[in-house]
Amino acid sequence: MNTELLEALNILEKEKEISKETLMDAIENSLLNACKNHFGKADNIRVIMDRTTCDYRLFAEKTVVEDVEDKLEEISLEDARAIDGKYELGDIVQIPIESKSFGRIATQNAKNLILQKIREEERKVVYDQYFEKEKDIVTGIVQRYIGRNVSINLGKADAMLTENEQVKGEVFKPTERVKLYIVEVKNTTKGPKILVSRTHPELVKRLFEAEVTEVKDGVVEIKSIAREAGSRTKIAVWSNDPDVDPVGACVGMNGSRVNAIVNELRGEKIDIINWSDNPAILIENALSPAKVISVMADPDDKTAGVIVPDYQLSLAIGKEGQNARLAARLTGYKIDIKSETQAIESGDLPENYLELSEGVYEEEYEEPYEEGYPEGSAEGEYEEEYPEDTGQDTFKEEYEEGEPIADGYDVEGAEEFAQDGYDGEDEIIFQEVED
Repeated sequence: MNTELLEALNILEKEKEISKETLMDAIENSLLNACKNHFGKADNIRVIMDRTTCDYRLFAEKTVVEDVEDKLEEISLEDARAIDGKYELGDIVQIPIESKSFGRIATQNAKNLILQKIREEERKVVYDQYFEKEKDIVTGIVQRYIGRNVSINLGKADAMLTENEQVKGEVFKPTERVKLYIVEVKNTTKGPKILVSRTHPELVKRLFEAEVTEVKDGVVEIKSIAREAGSRTKIAVWSNDPDVDPVGACVGMNGSRVNAIVNELRGEKIDIINWSDNPAILIENALSPAKVISVMADPDDKTAGVIVPDYQLSLAIGKEGQNARLAARLTGYKIDIKSETQAIESGDLPENYLELSEGVYEEEYEEPYEEGYPEGSAEGEYEEEYPEDTGQDTFKEEYEEGEPIADGYDVEGAEEFAQDGYDGEDEIIFQEVED
């Protein structure tokens, strides 16, 4: 048993994660290469290596002939029978070769061949290891800045975080740990080249998978994600279990889950919305926190017209158009946002829409425009027992000096607010009007 060789192979297998079988194949090839360098060719050279004991035999196969023309491949019958008397013409004789007889150059070439094979296998092992992590996140240790790029150690390999894949404003310190998304792993002659990113939208998705058990188990799905790295991210989530709230699962108790992700992203804001197969509902949710009056979506052209209240227009669009831009990416629709006033001017809403939305009645007072107003209530005649919480703007009260006529109005201010309501008798009918 070749104890020293076996021990060396075991150490290499453990440290470099290179199988002994591969190393033994490399040794066999190096011996064949040494023979070729020593004898000039090695077509008839054979190497047999015991995979258990690491013992090996090296021999040349020579054909028995009467007249020897090539000493490397032929042997005379006389010489063959000197080895064993049973040989006849045409037989193959195995002549042992001592590796110690190789010259210094042949030995050095064999050594280099083994070392080269070890390096190649080591690179292959690293490549395979990180290729499995492609499209996933890893934790790296910041080493140093190289120009505007950052060199990051991932364990058995180094990765380069380029300027384009860095979040604007982020500054790293040496030995700092950061989470990175592996975009691509390339196999090059100098070893695996690993491309990592801090700006990729999938980084947020993988962080949610790591932090939220329901997402990892598949109960909650992240249907879509839109991100502007370092500023804001919107994700749409859907639950396969009706008893599980997808948004609540991602937020966590008191925001613990989403806050952990926000901290990892260094304060980047994250909006989590409910996914819907109805494009109008999805677009309305995507424009959150802005309130939406109506959404008109065209699934064929992937366009949508959205109307929001006047005071919500800037919120719906967002700073420098960010909210609308992220909503468009999240839904895949081209979104056109208008305020109520703009929609009325363009004809998307009726001209009297603003009046209708405030619960103002037609002149005939036949039917109310808002729920909660009984028929005929607009005629201004209410009985004393009529509930006070109906939300009506017209009141009829007994006039008594010093008593309030209606909430917020006293006797002294009554004439200012509703002089037209005075009927000249014992009662005053007051109608609430705006200042």
